[in-house]
Amino acid sequence: MTLGEKLKEARKQAGLSQEQLAEQLCISRSAVAKWESDLGLPDIDNLRAIAEHLEISVESLLDHTQSLQEARQPAAVATDPYCGKNCAQCDIRE
Repeated sequence: MTLGEKLKEARKQAGLSQEQLAEQLCISRSAVAKWESDLGLPDIDNLRAIAEHLEISVESLLDHTQSLQEARQPAAVATDPYCGKNCAQCDIRE
């Protein structure tokens, strides 16, 4: 999925119109429309604000290999408490 497709899907899931999201971000509706159409990209400040308002990470918005639903699923938790480094947080040593 492209950033625009993810943005549009996340906005709709949040129950917001383009106009409402634009008002929350203090930008024009046409800017949101342009981003959703992949005709432009938000700058980093707007990208952070979008992620915050739509409750999704910036990384998941930018990752073209992952769908929005995959991005919203919690990451798998490792069952092995040893991280492979010699640090104080590890319970198991080699």
